[in-house]
Amino acid sequence: MNQIPIIMPQLGESIAEATIINFLIKPGDTVAPDQDIIEVETNKATMNVSSPGRGVVQKLTAKLNESYPVGAVLGYVEVSVEEAHRLGLDQPAPPEAHAPANGGCDAKMSDPERKRQVEPTVRGLPVPAHASGASYMSPRMKARMNELGLHAADLAGLAGSGAAGRVTIQDFEKFLANLEKHKLTKASTMRVAVADAMRRSWTRPLATVALPCSFEAMLAHRKGSPQKSGPALYALRALALALAENSAVAGRLIGNKIIHPLSIDLGFAVEAEEGVLVPVLRKADIRPLSELVVRYNELVELARQRRLPNDATGGSIATVTNFGTFGLTWATPIPLPEQTLVLGLGAGKKVPHWDEKKAQFVPVIEANLTLSFDHRVLDGGAAGRLLSRVAALLQEPEKL
Repeated sequence: MNQIPIIMPQLGESIAEATIINFLIKPGDTVAPDQDIIEVETNKATMNVSSPGRGVVQKLTAKLNESYPVGAVLGYVEVSVEEAHRLGLDQPAPPEAHAPANGGCDAKMSDPERKRQVEPTVRGLPVPAHASGASYMSPRMKARMNELGLHAADLAGLAGSGAAGRVTIQDFEKFLANLEKHKLTKASTMRVAVADAMRRSWTRPLATVALPCSFEAMLAHRKGSPQKSGPALYALRALALALAENSAVAGRLIGNKIIHPLSIDLGFAVEAEEGVLVPVLRKADIRPLSELVVRYNELVELARQRRLPNDATGGSIATVTNFGTFGLTWATPIPLPEQTLVLGLGAGKKVPHWDEKKAQFVPVIEANLTLSFDHRVLDGGAAGRLLSRVAALLQEPEKL
C-alpha cells in the first residue's frame, strides 16, 4: 500500500490560500478519484478539494477554520499499488516524521513565518500582505509590525512620542496593550483582502467628477422590455460603449506608458456578507443589453452565495457600483488597484426639469452619476467627457 498526500490545489488565478470550513469525509472512509472531500473558502468563493485517487483516508492533518497555502498537505490517502502506479506515484510518501507540520508548512518554520507566507489575495488583483512602512518608523518597529501582520495605516490614530512625532517601539507596545482592553473580533479573510486592496488603491492620486442624469428614458425602456435590466446594467453597457470609442481612458499607467486594455471587460459591485464582490461581464461592448441581462442576474446571485466561477472574476478594466440602492445620492467610490475608473450611480429623485417644448418645468427622475479615476491617467476634462458620453448613451437606451 502507498500513501499519497491530499494537497491544497491552486483554486484560481492569484489565490494563495484557502480556509478549511468543512470535512466531507473522515479517516477510515473509502474515497473515489476526484471525489469532493474537503470544503474550503477563499476570499471570493466556497470550493471543494477532491481526492487525489481511489483509496482509504488514512489521516487528516489540516484543522477546521485554519488557512493553508497552495501546495500545503491537508492529509493522506492510502491507495493500492495498482492505484499508485496508475497515478504515476510508485514511491511512498516521505516518513511521517518528515511530513509537513502545522497543516502542511515546514516543521522548522515558526508560526509567524507561516502566517506571513499566507498572503490574502483577490482574484486578478495584486493584493500585497507585507507592511510598506511609514515615515519616522525604525527598522525594529517595522519588523515588529511585519511580525504581527500590521500596516502603517493601522497606526493612523497613534500619536508618536519620539522626536518629530516618531512612533517609538514603546508607543507601539502601549498601543497593542490598550487594544486588549477593547472587545476584539477577528476580521474575515474577505474583509482583510478588501481593506488591503483599498489601501493599495489609495496610494494613487484619485479624483471624482459628477453629473446629474435623467433616468426617464431608461425607466421607460425598462418598463417596456420583457427582461428587466437594473440601472447598474444600463450604466455598465453605456460605459462599455463609451470605452470602446476610446479605450485609452481606461488604460493603466505603468512607468511612462499607458497600457490599453485588450478587451472591454467590466465589473459590477455586489454587496456580499462582510464585503463587496466584483463579478465581471466579458466583452460588454459587443454584447447587447438583452444578452447581458441573464448573465448579469446569474452572477449577482452567485456573488451573494460567494460561488463566483473563475471566468467571472478578475481582469476587469473598470467597475460600476450602484450606491443608490442604499439611498445615497452622492459618493466617491475608489477604483480597484488594477483599474483606473469606477462609475457610480446615486439614488433617483424626482426633480423639476425645464421642458423647452412645453416652456415649463416638468417632474423627472434624476440621479447623479459619479466617475472616480486615477488622476495620473485622466484629467478633469477627459473624465468629464467620458461621463457626459455615458449620460448621453443612457438617453438612448434602445441603442444599448
